Amino acid sequence: MPPAAVTALRLWIAALLLAVLGARGLHREISGLIRRRAWADAAVVVAFGLTLAVMNYSIYQAFARIPLGIAVTVEFLGPLAVAVAASRRLLDLAWVALAGAGVALLSRAGDTAPAAAVHDPGGASLAGLNVAGLLFALAAAASWAIYILLSAATGRRFPGSSGLTVAMAVAALAVTPVGVAAGGRSLLRPGVLATGAAIALLSSIIPYSLELETLRRVPAKVFGIWMSVEPAVAALVGLVMLSQSLSLAEWAAIGCVTVASAGAALSAR
Repeated sequence: MPPAAVTALRLWIAALLLAVLGARGLHREISGLIRRRAWADAAVVVAFGLTLAVMNYSIYQAFARIPLGIAVTVEFLGPLAVAVAASRRLLDLAWVALAGAGVALLSRAGDTAPAAAVHDPGGASLAGLNVAGLLFALAAAASWAIYILLSAATGRRFPGSSGLTVAMAVAALAVTPVGVAAGGRSLLRPGVLATGAAIALLSSIIPYSLELETLRRVPAKVFGIWMSVEPAVAALVGLVMLSQSLSLAEWAAIGCVTVASAGAALSAR
């Protein structure tokens, strides 16, 4: 499946599942928005949805063009930027620097295999990497930074998962034209729909719901550092599920991001 089609399938199935699971609360919140004319709240959740659309679309386009490890490493610049921007103490900056060092180690010693792209996206290359892929990864990083802030704002304005459900529907609508154009009728194949449901559950519904609840409880800067665990977890998943061996540098990187995340949690007020 082309990356745009996978993006649309993931977002649409996630939006539909969330809507079914929280139908009563969703109807109540949307009715309340209209009745109160809470246009500021509506603008926040719509912006959150558009950010989800750009973030998901961009990272799948990056995956199609550059190695997974590099794409995730570049994408992590978004949470790291949030952590740096919100830091006021030297200790906070030390945790950010340690997390950044771990991600840098992963990027140097990480995946060097060619990207498993279904389509040949073409484009110029820089130091052996597709420039378009790097730009898409940077767009995903910027979107991830905005996502952290808007997810926290949505969680403050909407109870439960109602805000996330509305945002997911907005995101699905935003990517529908490019997704349908890329995937066509193949989007309706039973096997594709089943796989899309698994992707939606594991990549959207579970993590986004947990992140929304987390951002109700911790500062954005701490969340940004905690997200540094993601590249390390990806390396461990590769070891356990894909039999990918880890170098000493990669183990050192995992140690860096783990210590940084624990330190950020311990030093947070």
